[in-house]
Amino acid sequence: MNQELTYETAYNELQEIAAEIENEAVSVDLLAEKVKRAAVLIEFCQQKLRATEAEVNNIIKQMEGKGEK
Repeated sequence: MNQELTYETAYNELQEIAAEIENEAVSVDLLAEKVKRAAVLIEFCQQKLRATEAEVNNIIKQMEGKGEK
């Protein structure tokens, strides 16, 4: 994948992997590979959510600080 991974593309790929596994559309030979990829995507999504939460909290703090002046 040459394009930069985004939360949306990671989430969509996770949904595809989950559907394949639930529908038993993944061969045993590829199952471990799919689970490893899912683990990478989950970690990416968690990091993205944490970073976004921190950024939003900083913006809120800045806005609250301006209101006190």
